[in-house]
Amino acid sequence: MPLGEIGWLRGGACRSSDPELFFPLAPSADQEARAKAVCATCQVLTECRSYALTAGESDGIWGGLTPEERRRSRFPSGWRSPAAS
Repeated sequence: MPLGEIGWLRGGACRSSDPELFFPLAPSADQEARAKAVCATCQVLTECRSYALTAGESDGIWGGLTPEERRRSRFPSGWRSPAAS
């Protein structure tokens, strides 16, 4: 992806954090809360979240959202409606 499209990464609050915090091998509620706390202070949270949703990022905490939260955001419950008869 061209740097111009992800230049916002340089402003991320996570840039000085251990990547393991956002991409853990074994996610836990504590780790998730700590990562989200970093995201909550971020100046580019909106750009990060938008990127993750648009790119379909399947792993890690992006824009303060877990993979499951991103899936729910992209495909809210009831998004599939029954086919018309």
